Amino acid sequence: MAANIFDFKGKRAHFIGIGGSSMSGLAGYLQELGYTVTGSDRTASHKTDHLVERGICVFIGHAREHVHGADVIVYSAAISRENPERAEAERLGIPQIERCDLIGQLMAGHPFAVGVSGTHGKTTTTSMLAQAFMQAGVDPTIHIGGELDFIGGSTRVGGGHDFICEACEYNASFLHFKPTIAVITNIDEDHLDFYKDIDDIESAFVKYAALLPKDGWCVAWGDDERARRVCLNADCNHLTYGLGENCMLRAENLSYDALGRASFTAVMEGAALGDFRLSVPSEANMLDALAVIGVCHIRGLDMAKVSEALASFTGAHRRFELTSVTDGVKCYTDYGHNPAEIKNALKIASMQPHKTLWSVWQPHTYSRTKTLFDQFVETFDLADKLLITDIMGAREADPGDIKSEMLLEPLHARGVDAVVTHTFDDTEAWLRAHWHSGDIMVSHGCGDIDLLNEQIARHGDTKR
Repeated sequence: MAANIFDFKGKRAHFIGIGGSSMSGLAGYLQELGYTVTGSDRTASHKTDHLVERGICVFIGHAREHVHGADVIVYSAAISRENPERAEAERLGIPQIERCDLIGQLMAGHPFAVGVSGTHGKTTTTSMLAQAFMQAGVDPTIHIGGELDFIGGSTRVGGGHDFICEACEYNASFLHFKPTIAVITNIDEDHLDFYKDIDDIESAFVKYAALLPKDGWCVAWGDDERARRVCLNADCNHLTYGLGENCMLRAENLSYDALGRASFTAVMEGAALGDFRLSVPSEANMLDALAVIGVCHIRGLDMAKVSEALASFTGAHRRFELTSVTDGVKCYTDYGHNPAEIKNALKIASMQPHKTLWSVWQPHTYSRTKTLFDQFVETFDLADKLLITDIMGAREADPGDIKSEMLLEPLHARGVDAVVTHTFDDTEAWLRAHWHSGDIMVSHGCGDIDLLNEQIARHGDTKR
């Protein structure tokens, strides 16, 4: 049984792995609630720097003495029991809470608690939802797995009955949450280091939907067979959205402008809810917006204000984010790290005027690269040039049987112009030697590939 964070109000909570996207947000959240917060991470980052600026003590590197004096420990699933700080906390009898249990505790008791789940689109949908609620006059508590300028980061402490959070299926962590509304954007293959197969993944979503109370709501993309099946079989109210005739909420009169930005009328079972125009491109973002409209409809929000919010939404950080225009090349970074997400980013990029479309991919985890190997080979057809960095192991040790170079032969056989550039320095040098003004570059991955974009922007123009 996990400790309860509310038993330690005003005391010291120590976060192991505080630099993670979710952990850093939760650390700031607890600080706002009056806790004394400290933390540690193996490397410094923008997130740890920001926490230090807020007055939070952050240790770089893990050491047993860091937990001395702490009243409660918060750790992420990536932190094993062998971690010296976790081991020392256990020796000293300091209570511990895993990140997902903490979110569940913070979420519990909110009458309108929205957990946004799905293999793709969670961060964007949660961000859209947060902005829509706030611009419609609601005061929600928010926890996003990315950063949204509209709320000044990844978390927000609200004063109302509403709680909006991203609910990730990795490690089945979302099964610790307490939603009254569950959004399922899609169900696809990923995290196959934890799940056996796609059926096992669907089974986890079934359990997630089962957390809902009978008067709760399951909101799902109705054109995704698995998401629809989970939704309709949930023992609660349901709402499906999409383009298909059997979806309850549909986008009608749908059109896209030259940059791929959607305009449509949202129609709920024959009744028009309003007209919507998005500032972010692609069908994926249109579907995420439909999910948001569905939840806002359930909440009874003013659809005119929701429409204004969605029109002004410009995206979360690292979701097809323009980081610089260098040497006349538009440089974007995108958090997408599995085939469907990378394809979507390349589709968005391909719709923009460009000469050469450069794709830079940092494979994330050895297990994902191996299990989705054939799908990754089929992912980069829209790219004119593909640069692949070394695989980022993240939580995994190198098994020695998978390397980036192994992707080259099947990619070349498919007609993809691909090379391996091992480091960010190698990658930047290759790009600068070969790109030209009018090109587009998109970097892909959920590791630290965004640092490549930062270094390119920092070095500035080299072609005069």
